[in-house]
Amino acid sequence: MKTRAAVIWAPGEEWKIEEVDLGEPGPTEVVVKTAYAGLCHSDEHIVTGDMAIPDEMLELVGAPHFLPMIGGHEGAGVVTQIGSAVTSVAVGDHISCSFIPSCGRCHWCSTGRQNLCDLGAATLAGGMIADGQYKHRTGGTELNRLAQLGTFSEHMLVSESSVIKVEEDLPLDVVCLVSCGVATGVGSAQNRAGVSSGDTVVIVGIGGIGANAVQGARMAGAANIVAIDTNPDRKEKAEEFGATHFYTSFDDAMLNVMEMTHGIMADSCILTPGVTTGDMIEPAVGIVSKDGTVVVTGLAPIAQTDVKLDLFSLSMYNKEIKGSIFGSGSPRSEIPRLLGEYRRGALMLDELITERYSLDDINKGYQDMRDGKNIRGVIAFD
Repeated sequence: MKTRAAVIWAPGEEWKIEEVDLGEPGPTEVVVKTAYAGLCHSDEHIVTGDMAIPDEMLELVGAPHFLPMIGGHEGAGVVTQIGSAVTSVAVGDHISCSFIPSCGRCHWCSTGRQNLCDLGAATLAGGMIADGQYKHRTGGTELNRLAQLGTFSEHMLVSESSVIKVEEDLPLDVVCLVSCGVATGVGSAQNRAGVSSGDTVVIVGIGGIGANAVQGARMAGAANIVAIDTNPDRKEKAEEFGATHFYTSFDDAMLNVMEMTHGIMADSCILTPGVTTGDMIEPAVGIVSKDGTVVVTGLAPIAQTDVKLDLFSLSMYNKEIKGSIFGSGSPRSEIPRLLGEYRRGALMLDELITERYSLDDINKGYQDMRDGKNIRGVIAFD
């Protein structure tokens, strides 16, 4: 079948809307009519080149090239076709995408860590998960899909392992958000930082991920939720989602955190900026208390290797630094759990959507993100 999709051909270029030929679904594959796709900052890393995969890494996953690529890894839609061996969804089911596929059988899935599934090795480049075949082409050119999804497309051909059935009365625009930004942000606070009642939490970067880290801390009962963002216009939204304090720099926050905690400092600091850089680690470690935790969630350029860090304080004060992907939760349990929290009114999702765009306006949507106008923009396909 033919569909339309936003494709990035080379770093530094804009998204181009192309007509794409989709192959037939294999036994474990499904076709989804996309309803909504989130404009996440991670896709911007493809445009800037921050997430360009080196040739040696492409060889490891058997991928002949990185670009061109259909973008998008946050999305929701309706199943229109299934392969002969698909069992978890049926035609007509509403689904949330999962940018980390889960096989259910590898060491990580079988020990309750689906966010680390071995199938994730092929999420940035390569053909279909099942057999490596390329089934997405434009003008005869084979296309990769971000996170084995490519939600910036009117129709998706994906592995069953990348979709999760949801209840049909849930709005698909909020289902879209839970597939990446909400699960990543809330989970960074609740699962990885382990925020508990009475804690002081610092969250750096109040975009689509950071706003949900604020929500996660609020839902966990944190007493002080300190939001830091260089854009002062984010203050109102940060407070709407639960921030108790807002500052535009680490320097401004540091003394105030010291005062509000009577010198103890924060229990945790969660880094969710649009781009994480090595010089952010030391102030993050400095703002947390003895036995405090720093969670690094925001993506860094793939070539970023230099980090400034006071190693003496790290060990002598029993502090820790943790990474987090998909909020350190298992997609097949986390997505339904979060949608349940939305249903009972504990999790704000509708308020996250700043603007809706057509597929043809995707570049305007990303410019609005760069200009700091959006917490989360979404592409509405219908």
